[in-house]
Amino acid sequence: MAVSAVRGGRLSIVPVFHRHHHLHRPQILFSDKDNSSSRRHPNGSGSKRFTFSARYSQAQDLFSSTRLQDSLERLPKLVEDIVQTSVNTGPRGAIRLAQGIQAVIGVGGEWLADVSKSTNSSARLPTEMQLGLLSPLYVRRLFERLGATYIKLGQFIASAPTLFPPEYVQEFQNCFDRAPVVPFEDIQRILHEELGRPIDSVYEYVDSTPIASASIAQVHGARLRGSQEDVVIKVLKPGIEDILVADLNFVYIVARILEFLNPEFSRTSLVGIVKDIRESMLEEVDFYKEAANIESFRGYLETMGLTRQATAPKVYHHCSTRRVLTMQRLYGVPLTDLESISSLVSSPEASLITALNVWFGSLLACESFHADVHAGNLWLLRDGRIGFLDFGIVGRISPKTWAAMEVFLASIATEEYESMASALIEMGATNKDIDSRAFARDLEKIFSSIQDLDTEIVVATARGTTTGATAVSANVVVDERQMNALFLDVVRVSESYGLRFPREFALLMKQLLYFDRYTRLLAPNLNMLQDQRISIVSNRRSKYGDSFK
Repeated sequence: MAVSAVRGGRLSIVPVFHRHHHLHRPQILFSDKDNSSSRRHPNGSGSKRFTFSARYSQAQDLFSSTRLQDSLERLPKLVEDIVQTSVNTGPRGAIRLAQGIQAVIGVGGEWLADVSKSTNSSARLPTEMQLGLLSPLYVRRLFERLGATYIKLGQFIASAPTLFPPEYVQEFQNCFDRAPVVPFEDIQRILHEELGRPIDSVYEYVDSTPIASASIAQVHGARLRGSQEDVVIKVLKPGIEDILVADLNFVYIVARILEFLNPEFSRTSLVGIVKDIRESMLEEVDFYKEAANIESFRGYLETMGLTRQATAPKVYHHCSTRRVLTMQRLYGVPLTDLESISSLVSSPEASLITALNVWFGSLLACESFHADVHAGNLWLLRDGRIGFLDFGIVGRISPKTWAAMEVFLASIATEEYESMASALIEMGATNKDIDSRAFARDLEKIFSSIQDLDTEIVVATARGTTTGATAVSANVVVDERQMNALFLDVVRVSESYGLRFPREFALLMKQLLYFDRYTRLLAPNLNMLQDQRISIVSNRRSKYGDSFK
């Protein structure tokens, strides 16, 4: 499990290894409502499901007079919501339903074929076959057949090892590399439709082989006619918006029905979470919004005098639309490529400090901050600057939330758990009184159980490697799939006290975990939260200009 060790005051997110070099199965935190102390359950995610079942089985009878009256009062709103959502979905819903049935039949056929092969070679069916379409393999295959929305949901499962059984987490890792490539003829057709003129009147050439193909968009290299500038063209895959709307509306209706049938789900903000996912995913298919995000960030860099330290790609508006985004092509390497970075700059640590300062400064000085700084989106460019790429996912933070976040970060570095609890209470929304001391004790249990893990991870990786750099790089690769575990533990315990956090808290935590990975690779001795060279900005905007001098 990816956990946080505080050694020498530095936040360190590290995975735990067994003696046989396998990832330690993540432990699940539980918290009784009648007992503020948390405990670790040795049986992992399976026991978690039993705990949830027990909690629900003890709930008030669904058909009690009070419950029934409340349900009747909420029923008209539920029906209205379902009808309105269905109308908004339109014919797309029927089409996706038919495609869903076709996908289930297709995967069912695969299962029957695999069962037939197994029965011919063995007297007993493997456990995976016995589970049928509910087994991890066939659920993953079904998600891939259903397309972009479900591939993204599969990626979420793969990134949440403390929420789902390990067999599903492992199987859904395959969703990260399974986005199908759209034929170049379809890309050409979309470009012609969107630009409204012949492609060769805009671009001197467009490379038919994509640079990247994600679940929502495909990226091709090109060169502009006239200026001869190298660009990349991000093209929305055909029909993807209709698919997303239909799928997300369906998921929303299911969430609404679940909350209606069991109010326990409303306490976990199930519908709110689905709404947030729907809003953020639909923003990704509007390239006008992404272009505005890029321009805002570039404006921030220019205003703060940071254009020599960092950049974002220039947007070419004359050949960009809602479905096509043409941007300057930047050349560089991801921040996880230590060997290449060392050949470009004399001090990888200095480059990382620049990236941290620019990103921290954008939290309040810019209209939005980059909320997806994984290695593919944060590069060291050939000219030594930091390149921020892909602004499809951004966040906006209020001064109040950031003030609490600053206290939270400082308390991690100093191991002051009561201060940490107070910051989280200030940041979250709740309708009940919280025992801050009990909350602090529960938070301490999350962090105190991971002492000496730095030594353990170094020993484990050193056995299979020959150089320190390779060992650190191996840590990064292993941690890629486990990096959300600490955040999920903190959120789970916080929710047991009735706290609900704003979306920006989750976005901020995820980016800090990314930066912690870069720190362990490029500057192992750097204290990200306490180093005086790193400006974790305050809410006094007037001081931003001085933060980078």
